[in-house]
Amino acid sequence: MKKETKSGVADTNLPDSHIKTGEDKAQVNIIKDTDRELKSDEEEEEDETLDLNKPAEEENWLSHWPLLTALAILMVMLTLEFGFEFQPVFPVNLIIFSVAFLLAGYNVLGMAWRKAKHFDFFNEFFLMSVATLGAFSIGSYSEGVAVMVFYSIGEWFQDAAVNKAKKSIKALLDIRPDKVTVIRDGNTSVTDPKEIKIDEIIQVKAGEKVALDGELYSDAATFNTAALTGESKPDTKRKGETVLAGMINLDKVSEVQVKSLFKDSKLSKILEMVQDATARKSQTQLFISRFAKIYTPIVFALALLVCFAPYFFTDPYNFHQWFYRALVFLVISCPCALVVSIPLGYFGGIGLASRSGILFKGSNFLDVMTTINTVIMDKTGTLTKGVFNVQEVITDGIDQKELVRITAAIESNSTHPIAKAVVAYAGDSLGDLKAKDVQEISGHGLKGDVEGKTVVAGNSKLLKKFNIAYPGEVDQLVDTVVVVAINGKYAGYLTIADEIKEDAKQAIDQMHSLKIQTIMLSGDKQAVVDKVAKRLGIDKAFGDLLPDGKVQKVQEFKNSGNRIAFVGDGVNDAPVVALADAGIAMGGLGSDATIETADIVIQNDQPSKITAAIKIGRITKQIVWQNITIAMVVKVIVLVLGAGGVANLWEAVIADVGVALLAILNAVRIQKMKLE
Repeated sequence: MKKETKSGVADTNLPDSHIKTGEDKAQVNIIKDTDRELKSDEEEEEDETLDLNKPAEEENWLSHWPLLTALAILMVMLTLEFGFEFQPVFPVNLIIFSVAFLLAGYNVLGMAWRKAKHFDFFNEFFLMSVATLGAFSIGSYSEGVAVMVFYSIGEWFQDAAVNKAKKSIKALLDIRPDKVTVIRDGNTSVTDPKEIKIDEIIQVKAGEKVALDGELYSDAATFNTAALTGESKPDTKRKGETVLAGMINLDKVSEVQVKSLFKDSKLSKILEMVQDATARKSQTQLFISRFAKIYTPIVFALALLVCFAPYFFTDPYNFHQWFYRALVFLVISCPCALVVSIPLGYFGGIGLASRSGILFKGSNFLDVMTTINTVIMDKTGTLTKGVFNVQEVITDGIDQKELVRITAAIESNSTHPIAKAVVAYAGDSLGDLKAKDVQEISGHGLKGDVEGKTVVAGNSKLLKKFNIAYPGEVDQLVDTVVVVAINGKYAGYLTIADEIKEDAKQAIDQMHSLKIQTIMLSGDKQAVVDKVAKRLGIDKAFGDLLPDGKVQKVQEFKNSGNRIAFVGDGVNDAPVVALADAGIAMGGLGSDATIETADIVIQNDQPSKITAAIKIGRITKQIVWQNITIAMVVKVIVLVLGAGGVANLWEAVIADVGVALLAILNAVRIQKMKLE
């Protein structure tokens, strides 16, 4: 069985137990139909995923005039009844309350009717319609109108909260300019960024946002990267360095050479990830959805029992009295507080994470992060900067500059940070020298032809693979080493050092404070890995691992009952990211394959964001379960009181709407939180 990426390309062969469940990627509704508009009989309810390409809805009070009019009528009638002890006689009172009822509830009644025609009777719309029409049937006009008015007001607040969550996430990410200045034939013109082709030069003025991914064509420029990384610290780029869509040019007019189309930009992919995330339900959401489908018919059955069962046990039996209690039972049993506030809570968690430079590809992964007890990390690019510098060049029978030149020629065919360090070190001495027939030997290095010479460059295992003898001192070196052989003979080596990220130690300390075990896996020599692990305080560290060795280690820890998050950035990390319970990719320096496979993407490459992701998951789950507990406890209490005749319809609707609003406000609170 294979785990598929969005492109449909399988990343790795894995057993069934390693694949995320089908529910993880199910395209299911996460919120109710926020428009409450009547639809055609043939039209199915639409999925309310977060469409970031649509403009955010603006709240317009005037659009709610029917509900506000109904509320005004209800207030006037109640004032007359209780303030002046005057009530219009029948049928005048029936007509007035009927007008208010229809103004407040035409959407609810219409939705209930549409669902009923599809034999869907067990939903909140049908439930509220039955309860309010039942109240009218026994002459409780004001209470029937009150139930519908306050229920609709609750729906209004729910819709407003959901829309606010949408706009909050959209505002964080959807900053793609709709116009771009392109330089063609020496002239500048303003055009749609979708029309720009690869390798064209675009101009970005001071204060403007970069529209497409590319490389800086000017000598230098400073950018604000907050939209992509969550960090507003200025980032100075040099000519040839990567510039991404969404960055803001802070100083002078700069030029960027486009390297990806508008639809393929990093920011566009981020928007797609967030939009997809809203369609992937957590296990809690899926449980509540299933629970609501069972809960609602049970409530209907219990309401019927409340109404008719007393006939066999009470004498005299008062139908009006027990029917009224059944209506109270139906009103308070409405599950709207659960089915809206819970998805809204996860919505808030995704928004909080996005603001912090962390992308969750589904609300299900917020839940997964709360169960993690072991974090396994790659070394290069994850805990270290992946910015290598050549420290020393040792040769054997060849000029030092020539060795560097030949090694750089073959390493120029790789995008690995070590290869880039060698090429950078060679500088202008490389000239036009090119390597031919270059082969990448995974986990070992490169082999190719340079000026008619067969050159291999990589770790010592590469030389062993080709049975090339080399000095034993090479295996004793702690730093990363690129060993070179020419025409089957050892020619020397280059030592290369990486730099540990500033917040790596802080990240490990934070994980330990959360009682999380830390493990490091690397293809580097064990001596290098041990050195880094000791500096950072990592619990366990394993070196000399090929990609399949990393998979084997992660599987061993999973088999021991650990819940694992794996953090990596390289192409060879993709299989392990797919295997882990939660795969985390470093999005700044990370490869597209790893980011595509990962469940969570850290956009600014900071290891400290790992614990931030765990905290966000825990905060979200805590608030979601607070909502579940509050809603269920209050509902059970009022259900019992209603069945016993203690609570009336007024108390039922106030309890129902009150609990729903309390749960919504609690869920919205996530969006305002700040991580310590």
